[in-house]
Formats: sequence, structure tokens, C-alpha cells
Amino acid sequence: MCAYTLLLEEHTGTSINEARVRYHADNTTVRVPVNETAREDVQKAIARARELSRSIERPPVTENARLCVHCSLAPVCLPEEERLVQDGTRMPLRLFPPDRERQTLHVTSHGARIGRAGETLTITDTEGHKQVMPIREIGEVVLHGYAQISTQAIHLCTSQEVGVHWITNGGRYVGGIAASAGPVQRRIRQYEALRDPGLGFRLARRLVIARISSQLGFLLRASRGKDRADSGIDGALEGIRTAIRGASGAEGIDSLRGHEGDAGRHYFAGLPTLLREDLDDRFRFNSRNRRPPQDRFNALLSFGYALLYRDVLQAILAVGLEPAFGFLHRPRSAAHPLALDLMELFRVPLWDMSLVASLNRMQWNPNEDFTCAGKQVWLSDSGRRRAIEVYEHRKEDHWKHPVTGYSLSYGRLIELETRLLEKEWAGEPGLFAQMRLR
Repeated sequence: MCAYTLLLEEHTGTSINEARVRYHADNTTVRVPVNETAREDVQKAIARARELSRSIERPPVTENARLCVHCSLAPVCLPEEERLVQDGTRMPLRLFPPDRERQTLHVTSHGARIGRAGETLTITDTEGHKQVMPIREIGEVVLHGYAQISTQAIHLCTSQEVGVHWITNGGRYVGGIAASAGPVQRRIRQYEALRDPGLGFRLARRLVIARISSQLGFLLRASRGKDRADSGIDGALEGIRTAIRGASGAEGIDSLRGHEGDAGRHYFAGLPTLLREDLDDRFRFNSRNRRPPQDRFNALLSFGYALLYRDVLQAILAVGLEPAFGFLHRPRSAAHPLALDLMELFRVPLWDMSLVASLNRMQWNPNEDFTCAGKQVWLSDSGRRRAIEVYEHRKEDHWKHPVTGYSLSYGRLIELETRLLEKEWAGEPGLFAQMRLR
């Protein structure tokens, strides 16, 4: 109120000695004296704000936990998670939203066009059928294949902080538009932190161990009750365990990548044993292949990973980090290293598990859901729609984080882990990449 008073004085050229706040529901008026002490407090607050804007260091979390309960910035600075690092015995309050507030709009029809009508997006297919979606219900727009979007619709999306992304028919991520680049201070902190090879290696090792542990956990869970010796999965399990031990003792990034590669080979060797015996042979696969995929299973893997890449990239941009500066993957032009890094946490729980389950439920048609051209295999229109449905449904599933102790959807978990990564150099480290499959 004192700050508003100073603005009014400057605008009107008159002196104001009192401000009033009227609470109509309580039929109460609160009088706020505007004296010299109040004016000095406003000036001090302005000076402090300017000081913080010039600094790249994030202010510490307040010691008064009650101030965080209703703070709109709690999902950004994660105060309860930071206090958990300081005191592992406490039970943190969940101030991070458990579910996504908006949904992802996928447009898969060839030739479909997205336009704008007021505060809504209109999706019109080639036959003239139109759907209308309020912009307030949309978090991101993903255009597959040759769908188009108008300039007016892009303006509406960016004004409402809705990302727009393009993916090819074959499942390759092309690019996207972020609503905003985020505070530059965060990127400066990221650059300065990841220039330290020691920090980068520690994060990379934690990430690799988390991914390999997820692979091991999935194979163990899915093969429970089976004769593992007869199925041949024992060798894969032992190979992954050896890779975990090797990654834990790795002393360099190249050695770490080698152990990660060994774990991946054993994992994909054991993955076919999880499929039901009466599954169509056209869904069988022998090894991971891509660019382009040469069988139906690998086509599904690649397409799902493209959807995951887009979600991870969206989370990185929303948090305000630089996706081109990672710590495990080498820089390359085809994809952002940091997005590839964070993807390692979610490949197994978000897509591999969902894909195997959907195949075992016989949800896929080997003829209608795929297009074959020589040795190349792609998803058809119906296959893409089915894959998107399986993936988006999985994002809505809830999962209890083993460290924080609260449940949240997988869609929200991507953003949480991205913010926990930033904590590694901007707050209290130690919570990133601690998620494990049980």
C-alpha cells in the first residue's frame, strides 16, 4: 500500500498521508499510515530488489517454513525439499503440484490446420471438421507430420506460455517455440556450475546409476514368477548388475559411458523375454536399432522416446535452464545434451514399461498401425494416435517419490527432477536422480 501511495504521489503531485484497504466480505476498512518509516521501508525494499536482480545467486530459503505454505513461488524454489536435505528425518509438506494443470494437444491428422478464434484454438481437418479448445486448458501444442498452425495461433500460444512443437511422421523431433527463455541468472549459474568437470562427472555418475537401476528393476519386476533360467534373462540381469558396480567405481566420463552402454546391451537383450509367448512374431526384436527403425518394436521405442524428449525439453525451458549445456551426453546438432541427459531417468518408467504392457495386452495391430518401406518401419496414423494415447495416459499415473515421500504424476515428475537438478548448484544438492523403481 505504501508503494502504491508513492506512485500516486508521483503521478498526482500531491502528498498522501494514509492508505486504506477495504475488505467488503468482512465489512472492514484497514487504515495504513504513510509516514517516514513506511517510506523508508519502501525505498529499502526497492534497493534490495535491485541488488537481487544484479546478482546471479539465489537467495536462501527462509527459516520460517510457515511463509512457504501459501507462497506462489514454492513450486519453483522447492523449500520443503531443501529442508529435507538439511534434515532427513522430517516429513516434507507437498507444496509442488501433484498433477499438470494443463493438457498436451497432439495434432496428428495430415493437413490439419490450427487457427485462432478469440481465446481458443480451432483444429480443422482436411474434410472441414472443426474442434475448438480453450487456450487455458492447453499446456503444449504438438504438431505431427504436415499439420499447420497460423501466426495468430502462435501468438496466442506464446502469450499464454503454451509451447509449440513439431515432430515428423517418423517420430523425429524437429524443433519448438518456448513461451519464454527464463531468467538469465539461472543459465549463468548453470554455465558456471557445469564448467566444473568434477560436478559434471558426479551428476553423470548418479544419472547413469539411476538409469541402470531402473532397467534392472523393470526386468526383475516383469520377470517375477517366471523361470528366469529357462527364459535366458539371468544373463541379462547379471550383466546389468556388473554394469552398476562398474559405473559406481568409474573414475572418468568415458569409462562411465562404457558401463552405461554395456547395461543397455544387456537390457535390450532381456527385454524380449518380457513379451508374451503368443505375441505376433512381427513385434519381436533382437536388438536396438534406429535412424530408421527396422522393426515394429524399435519403431514404437523411437516414437515414444521422441514424445519423451519433447516433454523433457519443455520442462527444461519452463525451469529456465539451457538445454544445450549438459553433463553426460556429448554436444551434437541433432539433439540438446541436457534433454538427453534428463531423459535417462524416464525412458524405462514412462515408455518402456508402458510399451511392453500394451503389447502384452494386444493393443497393437501389426498391419494397420505400421507402415513398412523396405527395411524401414514407421508408425501409421492410427499407430501414432495409439502411441500418444498410451504415453499420455502413463503421464497421468501417480508415483510416490522415494525421497520426498509424496505422490505426483509422471508428467509433474519430469519438472520436479529438472528443478532438483538446478538445486545441485543453486541450493541444497543431493535429491536429483534418486528416484528408483521398486
